[in-house]
Amino acid sequence: MTRRSVNGEGTGVNNTPQNGGHPGDTPVPKEDPDAPHGKVELKKKVTLLRGISIIIGTIIGAGIFISPKGILKNSGSVGMSLVVWIACGILSLFGALSYAELGTSIKKSGGHYTYILEAFGPQMAFIRLWADLIAIRPAGLAVISLAFGQYILEPIFMPCGVPEIAIKLATSIGITSVMYLNSMSTSWTNRIQIFLTFSKLLAIAIIIVPGLYMLFKGETKNFENAFEVSNIKLTGLPLAFYSGMYAYAGWFYLNFVTEEVENPEKTVPMAICISMAIVTSCYVLTNVAYYTVMSAEELLASQAVAVTFAEKTMGNFSVAVPIFVALSCFGSMNGCLFAFSRIFYVASREGHLPEVLSMIHVRRHTPLAAVIILYPMTVFQLFVGDIYSLLNFMSFLRWLFIGVAVLGLIYMRYTRPDMPRPFKVPLIIPAIFSFTCFFMVFLSLYSDPVNTGIGFAISLTGIPAYYIFIVFDRRPKWLQKGLDSFNRSVQIILEVIPAEH
Repeated sequence: MTRRSVNGEGTGVNNTPQNGGHPGDTPVPKEDPDAPHGKVELKKKVTLLRGISIIIGTIIGAGIFISPKGILKNSGSVGMSLVVWIACGILSLFGALSYAELGTSIKKSGGHYTYILEAFGPQMAFIRLWADLIAIRPAGLAVISLAFGQYILEPIFMPCGVPEIAIKLATSIGITSVMYLNSMSTSWTNRIQIFLTFSKLLAIAIIIVPGLYMLFKGETKNFENAFEVSNIKLTGLPLAFYSGMYAYAGWFYLNFVTEEVENPEKTVPMAICISMAIVTSCYVLTNVAYYTVMSAEELLASQAVAVTFAEKTMGNFSVAVPIFVALSCFGSMNGCLFAFSRIFYVASREGHLPEVLSMIHVRRHTPLAAVIILYPMTVFQLFVGDIYSLLNFMSFLRWLFIGVAVLGLIYMRYTRPDMPRPFKVPLIIPAIFSFTCFFMVFLSLYSDPVNTGIGFAISLTGIPAYYIFIVFDRRPKWLQKGLDSFNRSVQIILEVIPAEH
């Protein structure tokens, strides 16, 4: 079959006497040097190193540099806070191992959405997708982007505060650049992600090395009575765990792009295990370094812990810390968008979103429409919405649906025992992790019933949406004609075509 270009002209070698053609033959236009070679599809370009960079690059955002004090405040003591950091790392590893089994047995991109779809059917998967699309993903991307805008401008405006409008403009530029990068090239997206991951690991090393050096020199006074029983708050421990699990969230992002991973049976489990070992070590050692230099009281009083630490240990070099935080945030933005777009790509392929979102750019081989769908909603929320409140509404939904996805692993062990499972975990691991997720959901309902209730209500609007947009397909002819026309127009403007399989 002869492949044709977007404008309908054939591609190939010119029919001339020099290349075996005959005089009078109509010349076939020369092939465009930018045209794609091979199938128009998402290529398997995520290697082990790129997979590790996606996971580490999205887990480590601004949190470890700015405010690890939530865990200290709710645990009540230095020693107990370190126990919580380690325990949350182990629990997150349990979740990551469960997702490694899911990712190697269900070799589709899409993460939570795909696993819920496979285990519990389209309606529950659509409710998850609906909450993602209208609120969770745009709000999450806007929040990490705001942190980028804040910290990239801080060295310029020091010692004054950064104007609000300047933060939002810098944030808009950051979001736009990440969208452009993900639209243009999967390879460059991954290369820049690797660079940014090494940048944030360097930033963490700049904190850990002097902190441990001072610890080995004998600066241990802040660790005396680290497990003082009178300070430990048992009632606050669940909240401390909640903060810790939030800090580790991101171990699931590689599962969003499974179809683009080279040799996923080996790469996904290895990338997850290596990443979680690195992140847990970094988080625990960074907190040890903080406590070596700062007392618990100083840490709780600090607005940006890494900046206070740098001022105490490095003097003028502390000006560089906001730059590292900004780079860290940019890496999280890049990794998150790369993963998010694949959810919408897969959902479109399943018929849950407009068809154009599952189309691939003819030259770039990127899911262009799926990448840019978040752009208008993210910028809109950035300028008009109370994003932090929205995140409070939605934070419990993340753990609810992750718990449901891991519960699906246990469920499919019994309903689909013959499913190939190249990587298999003991059932106790997903059982403990799903129980932890549901406990955190219960904790949200108990500690903040109003915001949790609002988030739950927003997600339930997915039920009527499912019946209106998916089940009820008897649309008026004029409406269907208009939708088809819009779909074709977007396809032509964005130069996207259906992926070849």
